[in-house]
Amino acid sequence: MRPVLKAIVGVDLCEVDGISEVSAVELISEIGTDMSKWKNGKHFSAWLNVSPNTKITGGKIISSKMQKKKNHAGQTLRMACCSMSQNKGPMGDYARRMKARLGKRGGVVATAHKLARIIYAMIKQQRSYDKNLTNSEQKIWRKRKIAYLEKQLTKLKTAS
Repeated sequence: MRPVLKAIVGVDLCEVDGISEVSAVELISEIGTDMSKWKNGKHFSAWLNVSPNTKITGGKIISSKMQKKKNHAGQTLRMACCSMSQNKGPMGDYARRMKARLGKRGGVVATAHKLARIIYAMIKQQRSYDKNLTNSEQKIWRKRKIAYLEKQLTKLKTAS
């Protein structure tokens, strides 16, 4: 199935963590291969209904519910992200961080949003998935986390 998908799309979408052959087929059947329909990745993820829907007025957030529109490709991405937190790679780390920060539903939507941007860039630019980019993001995040924990440790030592 993967060679057929690669021939149709031009890139192998199954290289992305969480995207199986069935998910890739469902995505391509819904969105097609022409990415000129959307201006950029943000418009694409909004069309998929995986972007944050925060309504802000006067600097205050009024509501941040997920929209009720149906989009089968967006549902496919959200289903692919539901079990992403068990993944041991960088996308799994991202899913766990978002799940801890935003809750289960918010974490799934945030991870699906990231997957949508990755898929849009892959198809639009006809480039294969580069795991080094996500690995570098993961290393930067780990350095920040270590620095934060060391700072907290020094605060605790001075307090006692």
